[in-house]
Amino acid sequence: MTDIIKIAVMGAAGRMGRMLVAEIIARDECILSGASDVENSPYLGEDAGILAGCCNIDIKLTADSAHIIAKSDVIIDFTTPKSTIAHAKLAAQAGAAHIIGTTGLNNDDEEMLNIAARHITIVYAPNFSIGVTVLMELTKRLAATLDEDWDIEILEMHHRNKVDAPSGTALALGKAAATGRKTDHDSKRQSTRDGNTGARKAGDIGYATLRGGDVVGEHSVIFASDAERIELSHKATGRQIFSRGAVRAAIWAKTQSHGIYNMADVLGLND
Repeated sequence: MTDIIKIAVMGAAGRMGRMLVAEIIARDECILSGASDVENSPYLGEDAGILAGCCNIDIKLTADSAHIIAKSDVIIDFTTPKSTIAHAKLAAQAGAAHIIGTTGLNNDDEEMLNIAARHITIVYAPNFSIGVTVLMELTKRLAATLDEDWDIEILEMHHRNKVDAPSGTALALGKAAATGRKTDHDSKRQSTRDGNTGARKAGDIGYATLRGGDVVGEHSVIFASDAERIELSHKATGRQIFSRGAVRAAIWAKTQSHGIYNMADVLGLND
């Protein structure tokens, strides 16, 4: 019989943290081994299962991340860059795989992940949706097929409270397109158009951002040429797609060798 995988959730009191806890409870392959939150959280000491809207599972939220990481096979982390890097160091010491959905990590942070990945398995992705992962792969392949006669534009929409733009997923789609086209994303990125901008430059990767309502996330990659257009789109109607994908990644990571992977690896798209 396959061993049950012990998974801890960092930031378990947050919206995504609660969904992760609920997803782990619902799965047969894994159990919740611990749940953490920040030191000043009002939820410390509360049962993680009850917070997630499930049942009492006798796992209390704690600020002692080191303790729960040490007794886990895998940790899932949708927190902040500072916390994620601290967790990566603890996971490397404990030998626990690390699933990272945190956004906003800078180059120095990512270098720290590379160091940690010498000792553990890390799955680091801007979006854990299975559908978005497939969209990224299709974007890369289509960009590799079509030349610069095809303009690339990325349109995204999120809820009114989202504070960053373009979204991390939109940027990841743009980088996938740049990879497919074998060009440098940052030099081709065009995020702002206002006033008399002049004609579009060949090879640019353009971004447009919409904000409003309670939209979970919508992304479209548009390839436009003379007299024809190809559009690839994904629409998320519930955030459980992210928790479902992250737990799938956690189960997959348990049996992988050390290194940094992404969701395309989890789905076998990089094989």
